[in-house]
Amino acid sequence: MKIFKGNIVDILAGKIIKGELHIEGSKIKAIIPNNTITETQYILPGLIDAHIHIESSMLIPSEFARLASVHGTVATVSDPHEIANVLGIDGVKFMIENGKKVPFKFYFGAPSCVPATPFESTGASLGPKEVEELLEMDEIKYLAEMMNFPGVLNGDPEVLKKLSSAKRHDKPVDGHAPGLKGKDAQKYVTAGISTDHECFTTEEALDKLKDGMFVQIREGSAAKNFESLIELMGKYSDKIMLCSDDKHPNDLEQGHINQMIKRALAKGFDLMNVLKSCTLNPIQHYKLNVGLLQVGDDADFIVIDNPTHFQVLKTFVQGQLIAENGKTLIDSVQEETPNLFVAQPLTISDLIVKPQDKKLKIIEAITGQLITRSVLGEALIEQNNVISDIQHDVLKIAVINRYKPSKPAIGFVRGFGFKKGAIASSVAHDSHNIIGIGTTDAELLKAINLIINKTGGVSWVNEKEQMILPLPVAGIMSNQDGFEVARKYAEIDKKAKSLGGNLEAPFMTLSFMALLVIPELKLSDKGLFDGNSFSLTNLFE
Repeated sequence: MKIFKGNIVDILAGKIIKGELHIEGSKIKAIIPNNTITETQYILPGLIDAHIHIESSMLIPSEFARLASVHGTVATVSDPHEIANVLGIDGVKFMIENGKKVPFKFYFGAPSCVPATPFESTGASLGPKEVEELLEMDEIKYLAEMMNFPGVLNGDPEVLKKLSSAKRHDKPVDGHAPGLKGKDAQKYVTAGISTDHECFTTEEALDKLKDGMFVQIREGSAAKNFESLIELMGKYSDKIMLCSDDKHPNDLEQGHINQMIKRALAKGFDLMNVLKSCTLNPIQHYKLNVGLLQVGDDADFIVIDNPTHFQVLKTFVQGQLIAENGKTLIDSVQEETPNLFVAQPLTISDLIVKPQDKKLKIIEAITGQLITRSVLGEALIEQNNVISDIQHDVLKIAVINRYKPSKPAIGFVRGFGFKKGAIASSVAHDSHNIIGIGTTDAELLKAINLIINKTGGVSWVNEKEQMILPLPVAGIMSNQDGFEVARKYAEIDKKAKSLGGNLEAPFMTLSFMALLVIPELKLSDKGLFDGNSFSLTNLFE
């Protein structure tokens, strides 16, 4: 029997009691009030990230757990959409099996949109049959984000089959519908979709809350909606969850859901309401087997100093201490490196863009957002080739099919602010083809070929200098020590920022320049894509 003394936070009862927590094995045996105890520490249910793609941490689940546990996270609601685009069902099963090897609670969904659109090349396709196979598994708790909201609104037969399958298995459906409001939002909800993490204004969030949706407030490495949406915590705490969606390893090393809690409490929001959004709400909605500090529950809890500082002292899963005083106690797992990477190195001629006597369509990136703008500009031409225009912050961007040898698709982007060099990555949502951006064709070529030669990773080039962080698991994750990966990523991220501009996360922002389901203008391996008309478009207008 283990006994913990302190201020025990009972979220179901909405109160804090001085008392003792008795743990026997993996379960809570008793909670005994005791007003005479002198311990000032607080004992809370463990924290849950209500929507995350583990793959975006560039870590396999077992390593993700080592970093997240330090910050009081005991469970995640994880969409394995990224690896599914590369390796299909086998990739999803890889994530599940690896996650089982550590004392941490990973709850995976069945990816609903693989591929997300027919306008990009992927390594796999999950149709209604494959989604049904996944939903039949006990380890799969929900149908993951339904990004094809036009398909929902227009009654696409494949989409409807997937939604019906989730309903038949009594599993909730996650949403993904940026900007959707009014009657369209109502229709989306009526189809059975119950959450959305893509709201970026309170107006949009309120519209979806009115229709009965849960709004997941997201604060990731690139998309940051906390400040825009946190005011909803006051009145709508029963329908709010906290999530990170995409979190790079160096950011995860610094903090996780605990950071959002601290910020919300600093703004004066009620402790119970804030904690409910990252414990009770996801547990009830997704039917998670995570403890809530009730007798008979799994002993999944954290110990903090006090709600003001919210310093996580200890993290427990099923009664096992998995992190203490900023150090993880979870051992690393030796893991295989499944992958699918066929692309061949490019030549400089592959990056040439023949000019036309028209305006150039330019993707405008916005820091802290996944949405982009479509703007027109003049092309800078040199030797019958449209090149990067550093003076006007218009840089050449390329996307290359990694699943078979192909010519790259070329576009131009504004907002990175690079004055020199290039970066590239095989983390490119959602299909994870190779994406690169550069101030010169030569450096862009070098950055891309570094990725191809290593069959996955993130790279940086500046004249004769270069660096790559290899990602051998599906070309999107490392199987190495997570803290070391975080250190190396922090180093290459710093190098990327040294090229110029003010982006908070250059690699994460780059990875979303290929995310076609988020408007307004993006680039896939098949060409420039107009997110408003949902169709491929010409580079010149």
